[in-house]
Amino acid sequence: MTKILLDTNAYSGFMAGDRRVFDSIIESRDIYFSTIVIGELFAGFRGGTRFQENKLELKQFLSKPGVQIIEVSMETAEIFGEIKNTLRTNGTMIPLNDIWIAAHAIETGSKLITFAVHFQHIAGLRAWERIGT
Repeated sequence: MTKILLDTNAYSGFMAGDRRVFDSIIESRDIYFSTIVIGELFAGFRGGTRFQENKLELKQFLSKPGVQIIEVSMETAEIFGEIKNTLRTNGTMIPLNDIWIAAHAIETGSKLITFAVHFQHIAGLRAWERIGT
């Protein structure tokens, strides 16, 4: 595995010591991090009691070699539109933020690391790995 994109729940699992996420990170050359994931994490941090600590840990993680922050671009938006239209047509909608995250994975050619099963509804997601049970 050379390129991965971490879903919000995968980053949280990594921070909680999940070995499967750790192994995915170690085996990767490039670790992409969507700004959508960062937004979801900040929302979670705000709802907890360790905002400053969590923010510092995230900043440290994002500064590690190989970690790249991916921002929404015109290409991301176009991929998002295609995915959302297909999901709506098929009657298999998933949370909107997850469509953006999938669009980033497709745009970067990354394997999406996640605990969520609903990504299976996205045919254009070339490679994804659901970890966990």
